[in-house]
Amino acid sequence: MKVLISIRSFEELIPAIEGGADIIDLKNPSEGSLGASFPWLIKKIRNHGNDFTLSVAIGDMPNLPGTAALAASGAATCGADIVKVGLLGPCSFKEGITLLKSVVKAVKEVNQNILVVGAGYGDSKIFNGIESLDIPTICNSAGADVAMLDTYIKDGRKLFHYINSEQLRKFVNKAHEFQLLAALAGSIEPKDIYSLYDLGADVIGFRGAVCSGSDRENGVLEINRVRKIVEISQNLSKEEKIMGSTTIM
Repeated sequence: MKVLISIRSFEELIPAIEGGADIIDLKNPSEGSLGASFPWLIKKIRNHGNDFTLSVAIGDMPNLPGTAALAASGAATCGADIVKVGLLGPCSFKEGITLLKSVVKAVKEVNQNILVVGAGYGDSKIFNGIESLDIPTICNSAGADVAMLDTYIKDGRKLFHYINSEQLRKFVNKAHEFQLLAALAGSIEPKDIYSLYDLGADVIGFRGAVCSGSDRENGVLEINRVRKIVEISQNLSKEEKIMGSTTIM
């Protein structure tokens, strides 16, 4: 299970790397759950080195496939290894596929090796968005690589507040059936890692939990908070390897 740590500035890059993050995720929390950052910041972070995986969010996207494609192309050209789009605007299965297909096409024309994440929202019923469990099918139909669930409304309520463990397990299993990676985020705390690991998530994402005051928007990323989350995740992975290598006589 990989740990994704969201940063908002170049200054937060080093503590995220040194804290052990598997994926550095650049976003602009002031513009939303998956708020887009700036091209010059993507380039500055990418120019720091190629020894880390860089994910770039391009926004909680309205139902504007052309806008989404242009943003995706820009992120890919600026050096992203992963491009992540929030399927906020589409209200139907068909609209979701159309928008995500445009993102996939734009990204893969730049570099076939860049991964595309189609992100839905566990609280989608509040704004009449796409059903959470439809996201893996939409991602598969559009040719994306990762199916993700986050929360759009950032008021302290977790992903688990909107969607229960049984439904999350269905989401993960559905993604895996399509040979997609499954990513989960949404005001997740360190104590939630065990449950997410048990669900089979491939990637878990954090922002507020690694910031001072647990404030995703105004807080500053703290290296000790990152280390704590990474340590829990790594220990779980080690336990799995030990159990997997144990022979019952």
